[in-house]
Amino acid sequence: MAESAGIQSLDSALRVLETMSEAGTPLSLSELARRVDMPASKVHRYLASFVNSGLVAQAGKSGKYDLGPGAIALGLSAMSRLDFVNRTADALPDLCAETGFTAMLSIWGNFGPTIIRWERAAGFIVTTLGLGTTMPLLGSATGRAFLAWAQPNVISTRLAEERAANPSLDTQAIAKQVRADGYAWVSGDLIPGLAAISAPVLNWQDEVEAAVTLIGTDVAIAKPDGAPVLALKAFCTRLSQPAPTRA
Repeated sequence: MAESAGIQSLDSALRVLETMSEAGTPLSLSELARRVDMPASKVHRYLASFVNSGLVAQAGKSGKYDLGPGAIALGLSAMSRLDFVNRTADALPDLCAETGFTAMLSIWGNFGPTIIRWERAAGFIVTTLGLGTTMPLLGSATGRAFLAWAQPNVISTRLAEERAANPSLDTQAIAKQVRADGYAWVSGDLIPGLAAISAPVLNWQDEVEAAVTLIGTDVAIAKPDGAPVLALKAFCTRLSQPAPTRA
């Protein structure tokens, strides 16, 4: 019985921390107690322990409570353990099996979007693309996923090179449309006869860590409400780390 009570107490304490995290701003004792629906005296006991451990800090003048350096260190440590690329690579066969399309995984390399993993469907597609191939930023679905979600300074050199060769392209409009759609697509732009759709695996800063691309021979693969697009977007959303929510 004592063990059960101890677990319940821990659940309640963690709920206090979770509520503080979601608030996005320091809270008074009374406000925090109201949000977690607990007596203020009980919440105060939890806060005292959290302050002692460094998980919570109390402002001197206002007396409000906020997450402390210990919570920040814990969060950073957890984020450093998230391996977006390996987790996505391990799950790629599932996406291939679900959609029936060849799938590939790309990351940003020294020279641009670089293919690091292929998962071929039963219907073999002949292509010159292989592991280590660098994809164009503007002329491929994979590249456009990076165009839309990568930090500007990361892609600036490659973007300048490709814009010089394609001065008529409105790259800002392309990136805006891709972000609005949640995925990028091309048909025959890179390889005649092949169509591709690509979506990002995002980190907690809403930046692309990797791009997942499906390849087929029918442009219908790119229909916004089609099964391939819906499956791809759901797959990438599941493997992304969402940004913290704010109340």
